[in-house]
Amino acid sequence: MIPVKWKITAQERNALVEAHLGCIWWTINKNRRLITAAGLEDDDVFQQLAIRMIRAIENFDPDKGKDLEQHIFAQLQYEVLNCKDAARVYGIKGAPYGARNLVVSMDALIEDGCQFAGGGGGVVFSMGPLGGGGVRGGGGGGA
Repeated sequence: MIPVKWKITAQERNALVEAHLGCIWWTINKNRRLITAAGLEDDDVFQQLAIRMIRAIENFDPDKGKDLEQHIFAQLQYEVLNCKDAARVYGIKGAPYGARNLVVSMDALIEDGCQFAGGGGGVVFSMGPLGGGGVRGGGGGGA
């Protein structure tokens, strides 16, 4: 649970989020070129920014002198700059750019010397004479 720096109820927080949803679309439109260049979908960016806005509202400290809307815009802009990171897009660390569209056919792998064997609920393959790792899938055994 994120510590709340100002005392609001979940209902008040949700009302503030709904009242400031336009800030998300404004930020997306302001950063349209960056989002397009990074190959991000509007829906994915919207979700990331919505989560960030909830955290921004929960962590808002009125004693610092900023108003809530300034705080939200600053947090959303920061998040948009982080959305382009591949780890955020794909949910895994070290994912190569464009991994979402990567498709490798089984025929191409076989041509490269991969050997596949199935059965017993798992898949096993090896990379042939050049070495390299293989994937072994265990799967429950029979009776």
